Amino acid sequence: MSADGAQTVTRIERRFAELKAANRAALVTFVTAGDPDYDLSLDLVRRLPEAGADLIELGMPFTDPMADGPAIQASSLRALKNGMTLKRTLKLVADFRAGNQATPIILMGYYNPVYSYGVAPFLKDAKSAGVDGLIVVDLPPEEDEELCIPALKAGLNFIRLATPTTDDHRLPTVLRNTSGFVYYVSIAGITGTRSAASGDVSAAVARLKRHTKLPVCVGFGIKTAEQAKAIAKAADGAVVGSALVSTIAQHVKPDGSASRQAVEDTLALVRALAGGVKRARA
Repeated sequence: MSADGAQTVTRIERRFAELKAANRAALVTFVTAGDPDYDLSLDLVRRLPEAGADLIELGMPFTDPMADGPAIQASSLRALKNGMTLKRTLKLVADFRAGNQATPIILMGYYNPVYSYGVAPFLKDAKSAGVDGLIVVDLPPEEDEELCIPALKAGLNFIRLATPTTDDHRLPTVLRNTSGFVYYVSIAGITGTRSAASGDVSAAVARLKRHTKLPVCVGFGIKTAEQAKAIAKAADGAVVGSALVSTIAQHVKPDGSASRQAVEDTLALVRALAGGVKRARA
């Protein structure tokens, strides 16, 4: 919904409609903005769609990413050490948008950097840069007036996390102002540490679908094409993050610099994951 109350279709909603028409799940890729440095990060993000990413989550670097595992924590610290800020994250989105107007970009992270930036200027600048949605993991539904409602009024989707511990009593509250899609965290705990059994995921997606018409994407712990394929059979999308930032990390030198191979190897993994997702319903 735009600021004047008019209904508009976001890039996220458009992309899921296209994928539904093609009977295909989405591959949602997560990388941290500015990891390992601005130029390599921008090159990687620009090339993700061609490699098979249907939606891109960009991590907003933060000093204390409490819900993230070691791989994403390390990627955030690398980006910060190389001068990444929230303002530069928005610049990266704008630079990406100069060559790609179709692929949805979702900023994912924590409220502190947004609060420090200022909610109103952040939403204005994010919209102007070409951001389509937000995932802010430490703002519960009870705090919707802080950022969620203003974001929706600005025309951005606000994507909420559901977990195995989100019961049927809590779900309506979680889903109340959620838009774009629902991100189901398939395991309890921090990112990138374990993966869920496909049977558990299927049951969880079916339960969520009883409460919402929104697409359901599943993440946490997906590392291989086969795992992505299994998730894509049950869900509307498979989200991969830790495996990608771990690939980048393999090419980071002690001084924080990285070779171009970090980009090439990460894209190779994305191509393999995309192949798994595409085979899921073939």
